[in-house]
Amino acid sequence: MTQIELATARDAEALSAFAEASFAATFGHIYDPADLAAFLSGWNPPERLRAQIADPDWAIALVRNGDGTIAGFAKLGPVDFDLPAGQPADNAVELHQLYVAEEAKGRGIAAALMDWGIVWARARAAILYLSVFTENPRAQAFYRRYGFVDVGRNAFRVGNHVDEDRIWRLDL
Repeated sequence: MTQIELATARDAEALSAFAEASFAATFGHIYDPADLAAFLSGWNPPERLRAQIADPDWAIALVRNGDGTIAGFAKLGPVDFDLPAGQPADNAVELHQLYVAEEAKGRGIAAALMDWGIVWARARAAILYLSVFTENPRAQAFYRRYGFVDVGRNAFRVGNHVDEDRIWRLDL
């Protein structure tokens, strides 16, 4: 059984490093190294993570490997992208990140974190949004299994590079 725990301020450094490594491993080949470095330098610094961990409007849950290192995490909080016309922002939260280490994939960690995230979101909102890269079919298939539907476009900037992400919605 996958053990989920809420992140604490002591986890901020490790979470920051894990998020950067996961993003770079999954998407780094797409970007110019300067764009990737510019993005990562301000994207998930430990001080921002500490503030989010302390804020009741945010939640970060993680799963550890047997040696105590992070195997995966999910971060939820206020919606911070522009929603497409007609999509309500009131009574909504966003799944900002759900990352699992490559070597931990296939162990049910993503599903456990998503299940936890939906319970957390349902206690606070009627809608859960997320943004997913158009070229990430594995993630799209995962979110589709949970009932998320594509509701519009999101421009996701990495340095000077702009990706087309899709905004997906789950009515809770």
